[in-house]
Order: sequence, then C-alpha cells, then structure tokens
Amino acid sequence: MRKYIVATCLIVVIIALFNYCSDCSHKERSSLVHEYGDILDISYTPSDSTYCRGWFSDQGSWMGFTIPQKEQWVNGFCGPFNLESRYWLSPSLVSVGFAGHMDAVFHPDSVSYFPGELYMKSFSDAGTIAQRLLFVDKSNALLECTSEDNKPLCFYGQVLADKVSQNVMNNSYTFSLPSGDQCLLTFPEDTKIRIYDGGYEATTPKGKHFYVVISFLNNPKGQVFDVNAIKDIQSQPTKYIDKHYQCWDNYLKNVLRPDMPKEYNRIAVKAVVTLIANWRSSKGGLLHDGVVPSHAVGYFMGFWAWDSWKHAVALASFAPELAKNQVRAMFDYQLDNGMIIDCIYPDIRENNARDSKPPLAAWAVNEIFKETSDTSFVKEMYPQLLNYYRWWYTDRDHDSNGICEFGSVDGTLEAAAWESGMDNAIRFDDAEMVKNSETAWSFDQESVDLNAFLAYEYSILRDLAVIAEQPFNEPDYTQEISAYFYDKDLGFFFDRKLNGKFVEEEGSEAYIPFWTGIASKEQMESAMKLFTDTAKFSTYIPFPTVAADNPKFMPKGYWRGPIWLDQTYFAISGLRKYGYVEEADKYTRQVFDRLQGLKGNGAIHENYGTHTGEQLKAPHFSWSSAHLLMLYKDYGKNK
Repeated sequence: MRKYIVATCLIVVIIALFNYCSDCSHKERSSLVHEYGDILDISYTPSDSTYCRGWFSDQGSWMGFTIPQKEQWVNGFCGPFNLESRYWLSPSLVSVGFAGHMDAVFHPDSVSYFPGELYMKSFSDAGTIAQRLLFVDKSNALLECTSEDNKPLCFYGQVLADKVSQNVMNNSYTFSLPSGDQCLLTFPEDTKIRIYDGGYEATTPKGKHFYVVISFLNNPKGQVFDVNAIKDIQSQPTKYIDKHYQCWDNYLKNVLRPDMPKEYNRIAVKAVVTLIANWRSSKGGLLHDGVVPSHAVGYFMGFWAWDSWKHAVALASFAPELAKNQVRAMFDYQLDNGMIIDCIYPDIRENNARDSKPPLAAWAVNEIFKETSDTSFVKEMYPQLLNYYRWWYTDRDHDSNGICEFGSVDGTLEAAAWESGMDNAIRFDDAEMVKNSETAWSFDQESVDLNAFLAYEYSILRDLAVIAEQPFNEPDYTQEISAYFYDKDLGFFFDRKLNGKFVEEEGSEAYIPFWTGIASKEQMESAMKLFTDTAKFSTYIPFPTVAADNPKFMPKGYWRGPIWLDQTYFAISGLRKYGYVEEADKYTRQVFDRLQGLKGNGAIHENYGTHTGEQLKAPHFSWSSAHLLMLYKDYGKNK
C-alpha cells in the first residue's frame, strides 16, 4: 500500500512538473530582441484611406501588418496588407475576444514592435489576452494568443473585397480574392468555424494558449498551400518560435558591439530591422531575393542597382545569403554587352534599362567574401563583374581617354542623371548629351565620383581575380584620375567638361576619391579646409550633397542640399582612412545624435535636413540603414 501511495505521488509530481514546464513555454520569452522594444512606430488602423507609413514584415514576405492605433483600437494586428499591390486584405484578419463575451470592449495594456515580432496585451471586463505575431517564412505567419483565463476564445475577421470566395474545412478557413491573392487560417483542433458574408468566426475549446497559422499566396498561378508544413507549424509552434528567436538573436549578435553606447546599439538594431522588413522574396521578374529601397512607398517595390550593392555590404555580416542573392538579382538582368540596368521589378515591363547606376558591384562581392570566405561565390560572380567593368569603358568613354562619363541608352539627360544616382544634382545643370554609338550616349562631362568608383573596382577586381583563378589584364587609370579631377587652385575635386574645364560646384562627388583611397595625403589636407568649414560641409548634420553656401543650395532639394547617408558615410570613412579618426568619430556622433527620431521609434528616412536633421522623403529606407550600420561598425576604429 505504501509503495502504491509513493508511486501515485510520484506520478502526480511528474504530471505537475510537465504542466508547469509546458506552461513555461508560453510565458514571456526572454530573447535579445526583447531588449529593443518599440523599435519603430508602425501603429496604424486601416480606414477608408490606404495611407500608412510602415508595416511589419519578415522572411521576404510580400505581406505586412501594423499595430492598431490606441485611439482606434481593434483587438488584433491590422492586416495583412499586400505590399506589392498596395491594398489591405483585411482591417484585422485575426482579431480575438472571449467566446460568449463578444460585446466586451478591449483596451490596450502594452504594445511593442520588437525586432522580428509584434506584441500586444489588452484587457476587458471578460479578461486579458496577450498576442504576439511573427513570420515563420515568406508564406506563413504565426499568431500566439495567451490568456490566464481558462476560457474559449473567438477569432474573427472581415475581408475587404466585394467578391470573395470562402471555404471551411475542419479547423481551417480559406478565402480567395479576384486578384488571385489567397489566405488560409489554420486554427487549433476542435475549433468551430462559421462563415458569413465576407468574414468568419472561429470558436476554440477552453484553454490558455492558442496558435493560429496565417498563410498567404500572392497571385499564385497554380501555386498551392503547403498543407503539411502548415500542419507542422500548428502542431509544433514552439519549435518554430524558438527557431525564429535564434535567427533574430544571431542577426543582432553578429552586428552589435559590446563597447558601444546603448543608444547607438539601438540605432544599429533599428537599421537591421529596417533592412529585414524591406526584404522581398523572389517573385515574377525578381529571380532572387533582395531588399527594396522602402516598403512604405509603392514605386519602390523593386531592386535598384547601386542600392543593391550598398544593401549587400551591410547584409553581409548578419544575413550573408540574402546579401549574395541581392547581388545575383541584379546580375540576372545583365545585358550581353555587360551593362547592369538601373532597376528591376516583379513585373518586368516596369524594368528600367535606359541607364545603369554607379559601379559598386565588385565592392559588394568583396565585402561578402570578407565576411564569408566563400570562394565559390567569387568564382560565380567574377566574369560578370569584369564584363560590367569593361562596359563602362566601351559605352561611357566618349573620347576613349580612359576617363568615363555618366550617360544613357536613349540619349536623354533625364536617364543620364538617373545613372549618376544624383538625379537633380547641381553639377549637371549645364550638361549636354554626346553620342557614342546608336545605343550609348554620355554627358559632355567626366565625373570624379564615377571614375573614382571605377578605380576602386579595378583594385578589387585585380584581387578577386586571384581568388577566382582568372587572368586580369585591365589598364590602370588610377593615378591619372586623382590628378585629373583635382583643381590645385581651389584645393578640391570637381567634374570636368570634355573640353577640360572644371565644373566648379563643390559637392559630395568630391568625397569619393578619399573613400576609395586614390587621393594623396596632400589633397586630403587641402580638402580638410572645406570639410571642416561650417558654412560648407561641416554642417549640423555633416556632409551634405552640395556645399551649404552654394547659392543653389535647397534645404529640401533632393540632391541639391539634403543629407544622404551614403554620401555622409563616404566622407566620414574617407576621413578615417586618411588618419582623421577623431574628426570621423565626431561627425559620426553628430549623425547618431542629431537625426530626428533615430534614437527613439522614428523611421530611418531616405534623406535628412542638413541644418535641422528633419526627416525627408521615404521612411524605412534601406540604404540609409545600410550606411548607418557601416558608420556604427567603423566608429572608434583606426583604418
């Protein structure tokens, strides 16, 4: 009898421990990501307007979600939103309340956007519910709902479409839209689902922990849901949640520095979050994954060439496979003559092949190699890189003197300005087009940044040739470039007309000879007089696109005054390269400390006010984020 009592007690203890451990898996999880709450403000409740300034997305998904606004609270994450087609599928497809208490009004207790995760906790007279949303992969998001009350929950949602086809099978609800979008919701077993006109309700059994798998198909064209994968997610949610946190913890661990101030670490985390939120999986004409410039702006739903090279450099340290695919995506459209076209879209009819973009592709591949030691990737890309490098001297060197010009395929000034990346730069105000061939035109102006980039690409290609086990016999124009574009009288670098006349507009193109290291120490010493002049380049936010005392300077003039963080990075990195470490660190602090919203929950923007740090143009901007990571990585270091 005594043995029976002991055995019984032991069984009870084991069951209690099992239940305790099971319950622990649902308690507040501790992860590195949770040290960075409220990383971005993406609160928005859909209304009649589709205007929104940012979404939560991950894993390359083309769907996004927001946190509801407190003053327009709905008890569920808002969305999904189709990031390509730019419309809401639902105001909140998976809202939740207590079954039998659907009239209870919920109020927000705490909400947060953590890296890779949305979280909300809300309360009502009927009880409290906590929800967290994360992406398992590009097609599946996982919603976890937790309540201390052992009550059944009711999930509900409305589809925003006039014509919607709905279906219920066992514990799943599916809807299809005329656009081709499909969504599948998979609930816990024994959930009872009913559908009504354009919506559903799903009532669960009693419990404290519930999981809903939200699955998407975008314009599927024969695609079907991976039912087995969805079942596995539903049956083993904690496995996927743990894998998710491992992924994001690795992102952050590979970026964060223990010697940096907390507020600077937060900036680095925000930059990582922005890049990953802008990640889009291969789709249609996009044959590889990559990062769009900004998911918040509809016309940015493609990949641009020099954006891609910058994204890849930043991604290399924490998401190297995505970095590689970002490079591959642009080279998928390399023309037979070697040209890399300006931008590519899911719909190839939107691609722009009128121009290219500044050459930084070899830089991207080299930085990926430094992080990964992947010789196979170098061997894969090297022939294409060399072909692209040679194209510049074939199609963009009007007088065949080894010094190139920006230009276009169609002979237009517009496309040539696009090719420079600085669409309305002051230095091109008096430029004209000259014809090189039937499909190649140039500005009548040789650009210092273009040729400094090409000199840098030359040195990198020479080194990569050894790794790729390929010959390299290209002519070296480096020494000619550093002397050719330097005006000794003014002590600065400028573009030159084909007739040799300097284009005497002091601009950010002069930063590039220092970033690439082709300038002499004497040239840097002379340039420092301008770089440290508060009326010119040492502004409130340092290193604008044109000297601040230029009569044509415009505070909101796109490339005629505002701060672009790629150019500021090139300048600061150049200072560091030539030994001006204290100055480089000082200017980096000015960027980190003065850009509006950067330390808080504001989005990283496309450009900023030179004299104010105000946010300008597109929010959630990828190359700004990429260069903030580069500045963060370099801060305090000698080069």
